[in-house]
Amino acid sequence: MVFSLAHEGSATHDVTNQPPPLAPYDASEDAALLEGLRREGAGWAEEDVRRIGRIAGSAEAQERADLANRHEPELRTHDRYGHRVDEVEFHPSWHHLMRTAVAEGLAGAPWADDRSGAHVARTAGGLAWGHTDAGHGCPTSMTYAAVPALRHQPDLAKLYEPLLTAREYEPGLRVPTEKRGLLAGMGMTEKQGGSDVRTNTTVAAPTSEPGVYTLRGHKWFTSAPMCDVFLVLAQASEGLSCFLVPRVLPDGSRNTFRIQRLKDKLGNRSNASSEPEFDGTVAWLVGPEGRGVKTIIDMVNCTRLDCVMMSATLMRKTLVEAGHHARHRRAFGARLVDQPLMRNVLADLALESEAATTLTLRLAGAADRAVRGDAGEQAFRRIATAVGKYWVTKRGPAFTAEALECLGGNGYVEDSGMPRHYREAPLLSIWEGSGNVNALDVLRALTREAGTAEALFGELALAQGADARLDASVNRLKGLLRDGSEAGARRLVEHMALTLQASLLVRHAPPAIADAFCATRLGGDWGHAFGTLPDAADVGAILGRALPGTG
Repeated sequence: MVFSLAHEGSATHDVTNQPPPLAPYDASEDAALLEGLRREGAGWAEEDVRRIGRIAGSAEAQERADLANRHEPELRTHDRYGHRVDEVEFHPSWHHLMRTAVAEGLAGAPWADDRSGAHVARTAGGLAWGHTDAGHGCPTSMTYAAVPALRHQPDLAKLYEPLLTAREYEPGLRVPTEKRGLLAGMGMTEKQGGSDVRTNTTVAAPTSEPGVYTLRGHKWFTSAPMCDVFLVLAQASEGLSCFLVPRVLPDGSRNTFRIQRLKDKLGNRSNASSEPEFDGTVAWLVGPEGRGVKTIIDMVNCTRLDCVMMSATLMRKTLVEAGHHARHRRAFGARLVDQPLMRNVLADLALESEAATTLTLRLAGAADRAVRGDAGEQAFRRIATAVGKYWVTKRGPAFTAEALECLGGNGYVEDSGMPRHYREAPLLSIWEGSGNVNALDVLRALTREAGTAEALFGELALAQGADARLDASVNRLKGLLRDGSEAGARRLVEHMALTLQASLLVRHAPPAIADAFCATRLGGDWGHAFGTLPDAADVGAILGRALPGTG
C-alpha cells in the first residue's frame, strides 16, 4: 500500500479555533457592580474602582497572580547561623500585588475615611481587584477587620490604628511603630476544637505590667504569619480573652512566634497559612478578660463580609473567562455563544453572579451605615451577613465547576487558570465558620438578638407586591421561622438567602434578571444544575447585561 506524501513538510501545529488571551480587560466592567456602588452611596469612588478594574485585568497583574501561586511561600525557621527567625519568603509578585492592594485602600483605609460609603468603595474595589489572586486578600481582609476589634482597647487602637489604616505596604519584621504601615492577622482555632474556640487550651498568664500577658499554646490555622500584629484568643483567669500579639516587641527583639509548619492546602496557595507555637509570647489584652469571643467577633463580622465578596468575585471572574471562551470557540458549525444550550448555561451563571454581587454590595452598604450609628442597619447587617456568608460561599464551588466546564478540556488544564479558581472556591465557605457554623449563627441571631428578624423582614417588605413568587416566598419564610429547628437550619438559611437576593433583584435589576431569578430560584421552574432556565427566560437580555457582546 502506498500513502500519499503530498503534504510532507507542511506545518502540523497551526493553531486555529482557540480564543485569544482575555487580558487586558476591565475587571470592573460589570453593570451589577457599578450600579450597586452608586446605589449604596459610594458613587464618588467609581473612577477609582474603574481604575482598579483596569489594573486587575491587565496582562501584568494576571501574570503576577499566576506567578504568586506557582512560586509558593517558603518557610525559613532558622538563618544560616542557626538563629531562630520564623520567616516566610514570598515571590516578588506577591509583594507587588500586596503593595497595590494596600495602596488602593483595600486593607484598613476605610476606617480613616470619613466619607459616607467608604466601606462600600472598598468592597467594590475588592470585587474588581479580586480578579487577580485571592491569597493576598487574606492579610488585607484581616487588616481591615482588626480595626473595630482593636478599638475595644483604646490605648492600643490609638497606637496601631493609624498604621493599620495607612496605604503603605512595608514588608519585613521590624518594630511595628517604626514602620509606615502594618498588616494584621488572626489566631483563633486550635487543633482540638476548630470553630469551637471555647475549648482552646492556649493559656495567658498576667505579668507585673498591667494589661501585659505571656501566652503558651499552639494555634492550628493562622494565615499570613508575616503580618506585623495578630489578634489571638487565649484562656485567662476570667475565661477566653482576646490579645494583641506583635511579631517584634517594642525593644526590637523577636517575640516568640515559632512557626511549626505551613499548611499544604487545596487552594489559596499564594498565601502562607501556618501553625505558630507560643511559649512565653508577650501579648496585650484587648477588651475585658473573659470577653474574647465578643471582642474578636467584630473582626469576624468584617472578614465574613469579605468571604461573600471574594466568592462573588470568583463567580464573576470565572463567568468572564467562560464567556470569553464561548465568544471565540466554534463547535459543530457555530460559535459556542450562539448555541442555545451554552447560552442557557451562561445566562444561568450570570443570574447567580448578579445576585451574589448585588447582595455583597447591599451588605457593604449596611456595614458602612452600621459603623456610622444606624441601629436598623446594624441589626440587618448582623443577620444578613451570616446569611450571605452561608449561601454565596456555598454556591461558589458549583459555579466555578460549571464555568470551568464551559472551556471543556481547556479549562481542566492548569495554565488556563480555571483549576486555580476551582481549588480556591471551597475555602470561602470554610474560612470564618463553615456552613453549619454560619447557619447556626443565623438561628442564634434570630433568638438572642432583638431586632434582627424585624430588620430582615423590613428589608423584604421594600419589594412587597412587585412579584407574586417573591411574596409567596416571604410568607413561606415566616412559616419556616415559626417551625425552625437546629436540624433544619440550612434549609431555613438557604430560603432566607434566596428570598433576600430575589427581593434585591426585583427592586434593582432589569426585569429579565429579576423574572428569571424568581421563576427559577423561588418558583421552582428550574433543574438541579446550571443551564436549566425555562424557555420563557430572556436569555439574550441576561447575557447582554452580564457579558456585553454575547446577547
